[in-house]
Amino acid sequence: MSNTQTKRVQYDAIVVGSGAGGGMAAFQLAVNGLKVLLLEAGRNYDPLRETPMFQLPKDAPLRSEGTVDKPFGFYDATVDGGWRVPGEPYTVAEGSDFMWWRARMLGGRTNHWGRISPRMGPYDFKPRSRDGLGIDWPLTYDELEPYYDKTEALIGVYAHDQSLENTPVSRHGTQLPPPKPRAFELLTKKYAAPLGIPVIPAPIAVLTRMQDADHWPAKLFPGNPLAQRVVRQSMRSRLACIYATGCGRGCSLRANFQSTTVLLPPALATGNLIIVPNAMVREVTLDQRGRATGVSYVDKTTRTDRHVRARIVVLAASACETARIMLNSKSALFPNGIANTNGLVGKGLMDTVGAGIGGQIPMLENLPPHNNEGTTRLHMYVPWWQYQEQRAGKLDFARGYHVEFGGGRDMPDAGIFWGLEDYTNGAYGKRFKEEARRYYGSFVYFDGRGEMIPNDDSYCDLDPTVVDQWGIPVLRFHWKWSRHETNQASHMVKTFAQLIESMGGKVVGKLETDGTKVIAKGGQIIHEVGTVRMGDDARTSVLNAHCQAWDVKNLFVSDGAPFVSNADKNPTISILALAWRTSDHILAEMKRGNI
Repeated sequence: MSNTQTKRVQYDAIVVGSGAGGGMAAFQLAVNGLKVLLLEAGRNYDPLRETPMFQLPKDAPLRSEGTVDKPFGFYDATVDGGWRVPGEPYTVAEGSDFMWWRARMLGGRTNHWGRISPRMGPYDFKPRSRDGLGIDWPLTYDELEPYYDKTEALIGVYAHDQSLENTPVSRHGTQLPPPKPRAFELLTKKYAAPLGIPVIPAPIAVLTRMQDADHWPAKLFPGNPLAQRVVRQSMRSRLACIYATGCGRGCSLRANFQSTTVLLPPALATGNLIIVPNAMVREVTLDQRGRATGVSYVDKTTRTDRHVRARIVVLAASACETARIMLNSKSALFPNGIANTNGLVGKGLMDTVGAGIGGQIPMLENLPPHNNEGTTRLHMYVPWWQYQEQRAGKLDFARGYHVEFGGGRDMPDAGIFWGLEDYTNGAYGKRFKEEARRYYGSFVYFDGRGEMIPNDDSYCDLDPTVVDQWGIPVLRFHWKWSRHETNQASHMVKTFAQLIESMGGKVVGKLETDGTKVIAKGGQIIHEVGTVRMGDDARTSVLNAHCQAWDVKNLFVSDGAPFVSNADKNPTISILALAWRTSDHILAEMKRGNI
């Protein structure tokens, strides 16, 4: 996929990172004629060639169960990354507990993410104005709405067709129709309704039908024949989902969204993009005027230092890696890191609140064979439904959560047999097989994904003594949940238990309702954002409303780092929309001669 030659002396733009934000920035700048160099810390990766689309769990080591090296199973798309990256450690401050997931591959986490793509709503951009906590964004939903529309039309997102409170959908037909719900989803919807819990089609970045290549390219890129041509070609090469194997494996049909199948191929087709994998960026370099001149990086293949120059630099290495690069970019002008005159780089670190339980539902036992096919991602989910109760002070936490749930008779792996002894009374041989068939498909699982309010105790900085194998100082994490998050986690499991019991089921295992015990670790949900936040005041933010550094006018950030808050909505679709908006600003500023 990539052209790894760096013959050009100077580029118009250097983009660091190839995931959602970096892929979108590289694509937008390339289709608009800029000469772009994309640096990726991981290896090259080609989903069309490497995705194990049809291999069964029985064909994998440990029946595809997770291991330390492959936490999400043998077939998961992640390569050379995970919770631990050999030779690239991080540290955690005493009294904190944090997990940092890194994907060292072209396309980053977009190769294995959940594809859950809810838009942030109007409340989410102005949380402080609503309840007095956290910080307001320097933009509104109305300002980002056109970019949500364009992003959905470009990448393909199926969704509900009716907006709910603070849960908006497209008003302009940019979203695709959702797939039909499956039996366990219909059952959940039936029993959730009397509890006042809405169950609606989930917004997922998977094609349920082929894109309209004759319509969208011209509408998305008016007056730009190059962009129209490469996007038209890309859309025509993508197939609708055929309900095969898990999206987390990647998709050689290009049916789901991955930077490596949706953004980078058309960007390369322009002839304006060069990709260099295995490039571990060390720092952004400056001239005497305080303008970014380029970046220095380690060529991991040859273990040599390189420097490349560009008119602008876009950091999109992931929220924490971008903060690390900025903190390591020290100079006489910025002794504490580039664009860090107010000391806010690394501050405001957030992740998603997570807690979940499962239940066994007797009415789902001994089901006859039936159609359980689907996208392997959510067909339905629960958006947060208690905004008014929260605003009235009836809950002991300030922000909400959505619910992702699963179940059904998917292709079994070894995990299906775990815990069956609690139901089979020591069955063995033929009777165990009968019992396994009885209980197969009778379990449902509920996971809450909620908003964290930024706090002063959650941030990352540079460890004063530890460096990675490349000699680059590593990040040190400080972390603390507030009572809002732990109380929210408690509400999650209590709600899920109530729902399971209403379905005639029983919670699997002991029900723990202490939020401090059931809440996931910081970073465990892999939604970390907010380390280089945007704002409308240079004294209280690092970036302006266009993700442009206040202190360095030709430095931009287009990943999750600019986030001001971390709504209960999964961040990827917002990262993509913000990156498109930032790219438009870059192009406009370059045209005006301001950068």
